This record gives sequence, C-alpha cells and structure tokens, in this order.
Amino acid sequence: MIRLSATLDRVKPSPTIAVTTKAQELKAAGRDVIGLGAGEPDFPTPAHIRAAGIRAIEEGKTKYTAVDGIPELKAAICAKFKRDNGLDYTPAQVSVASGGKQILYNALMATLDPGDEVIIPAPYWVSYPDMVLLAGGEPVIVPAGIETAFKLTPEALEAAITPKTRWFIFNSPSNPTGAGYSRAELRALTDVLMRHPHVMVMTDDMYEHLAYDDFEFCTPAEVEPALYDRTLTCNGVSKAYCMTGWRIGYAAGPQALIAAMRKIQSQSTSNPCTISQWAAVEALNGPHDFIAENNAAFVRRRNLVVGRLNAIPGIDCPCPEGAFYVYPSIAGLIGKVSVGGARIVTDEDFATALLEETGVAVVFGAAFGLSPHFRISYATSDEALNEACGRIEAFCTGLR
Repeated sequence: MIRLSATLDRVKPSPTIAVTTKAQELKAAGRDVIGLGAGEPDFPTPAHIRAAGIRAIEEGKTKYTAVDGIPELKAAICAKFKRDNGLDYTPAQVSVASGGKQILYNALMATLDPGDEVIIPAPYWVSYPDMVLLAGGEPVIVPAGIETAFKLTPEALEAAITPKTRWFIFNSPSNPTGAGYSRAELRALTDVLMRHPHVMVMTDDMYEHLAYDDFEFCTPAEVEPALYDRTLTCNGVSKAYCMTGWRIGYAAGPQALIAAMRKIQSQSTSNPCTISQWAAVEALNGPHDFIAENNAAFVRRRNLVVGRLNAIPGIDCPCPEGAFYVYPSIAGLIGKVSVGGARIVTDEDFATALLEETGVAVVFGAAFGLSPHFRISYATSDEALNEACGRIEAFCTGLR
C-alpha cells in the first residue's frame, strides 16, 4: 500500500490541462470536437528561433549548463527588461527555469512558511492557489468581478493585506480574462503596496506583448520604482514567441531571492533544456516583427468571438485588452435545462453539457475562482471559432 503525502490533499490537478486532455480523448474516439481550452498560440515557432535551436544541436550545445541559465540568455533577459520596461538588472538578479510555472513555484517554495498569506485576485490562473498551498502558504482570494472589468480595486487590495501577507500576485494582461491594467490603475495599486513594506510583489507578465488597440503594457516595478527591491518580475517566451513546448520562463528580482530560487532549482530539475535556452536567446535578441502580425490575427479573432457571444441572450462577454482569452458571464443561463436534459446549476454544468452535446471544449469559471463564467481561448483558426460560436449559440438558444 503506497502512502501519499498529506500535502497532496491540499491541491487539485490543473483544470485547463484536464479539459484539453478530455477533448483530445474524445477526438481520438472519433468525436467532432473543437478544443477552446488550451492556452497556447496556434502559430508555429518562428523560423529564426527554430533555426537557433537546430544550430545549438548541431554545435553540440547539449551539455549541462549553470543551474539557472546560460550567461548569454541572462544577458538577453537583462537587455529585454531594459529595452521593454526600463528596468536595470544584472545577470546575478536573473533566474531562468523550465517554464514560467517553475519560476513562480521556485519563488514561493523559497519564501513561504506555514501561515504566510498570498493575495491572489480572482479570476486567477488556475495554478496560483495550488502552488501557494504546495509551498505551505495560504492563498487569500480577492474577487475582481465583471463589475470592475475583472480588475482588482485598490480598496479591495488594501482590505486583504494583513501582517501575515507575504506576496501579492499580479497578472496583466490576465489569464483567464485578458483584462489589462492601465498605468493609472496600476499606480493606484502600487500606492497601496507602498503603505505595506512587508508585502512582496510577484508579477506574471507572460502576456506582455499580446496587447491590443490602444492598451499600453506596464509592470509594477516600472510604474513605482520604489518597489524594485521587493518585486519579482516574471516573464517567459511561451506566448508571444509561440514557444510553449520549449519550456523557458525567467524572472528578475532581488539577488538574495534569485539565489534562493537557484538553490530550490538545483535540487529539483537543475538547468532548463540547453537547446531551448539558445532558442530563447534568439527569440529575445532577434527580430520581433512576427509579434505584430500574430497580434493582428488575435484582434480579428477576439472581435469575432466577442461579437458572436454578445449576440447570444444570457451571455455577457467583455472585450479584453490583451492575451487570447475571453471570459463571458453566463449568469443569464443559470437554472435552465439543455436540450439533452442537463440542468445548468453551475458553470461546470454548462461546460460539461456544452462538450457532451456540441463537442465544444471550454473551461468552466470555477476553475479560475469566479463564477458563473467560462473561458474561451481564441488562439485557433477563424473557421474553428466561427463553428464553435455557432454551436454555442445553438446550445444556449436551446436552453429552457
């Protein structure tokens, strides 16, 4: 009999991965399924980045590296922070890991003790609370609903801070809503944080370059330089550079924190994939024109989905500032019954019935901490999105 750790009782598997896996299983069984659950671009990794990875293989750059990144990649990351965010970091302040998730996990493992609190606005990326729990901390979930455009108010942040607060996790543009904080909105939050010097700031800037219309990205240490010494600015190449499978995330922050994260990584995975590191050097230092081209497609798809969903009675779909998600409310559909006989009591009921009756896979809102909503990733073809929206419309209009 295998005895598992009691820590596992505190966490649950990733719902977004579960939805994607279920969709793949149904497809393999012959079902006509449109998967809108995966949070990754459908565009290929750009050719010059792929070539850098191939070149690394051919040049024999396949041995162990420093635990948290090769010097060339750390230099590229420092240059990126200076170029894009006006932030000055040295290589000793930079950590590279196998994806953005490992960066966040390392930081939490290195800093949390039992009873420490971490403020997480909801809706949130599904992994934040569980990573806090795995590290022994306590997630403090603060709702930021549709009435505030899915953005945390300074009053709500202030009310959530206690003497036990260790971190505030900040994500803009957001997964799952695509909501982006303006400089003024972020300034209001940093003003609160300045009154509480014991609170550290963990930013998840993974969707930095996926910003649309007139929205201008900014990050906390850029808006309030006085937060520099207690901010971990996290990012990666997964989304903007279409490199999800390459698994490279990075962060910059206080040197003592980076050293602690290095210690954690040295006893878990050690260095990230060498080939991926060299590809990431090219991604950060090379041409970026493809980002604007991809973003033009994302804007077109966003407008398509928002327009189609808002035409459905019972659905309210705000238009996001960035990322590639929408997070519509289905408050007007709760309590109804589908054509197939499913009673829609929760957003999980909605997502389950939608998949079973129409073959459209979405992620239910409770997975992100705010109901009744669901998340659609529009990082797929216009044809698939049009077909999916048609199926969603038919499903919703059939509810009684």
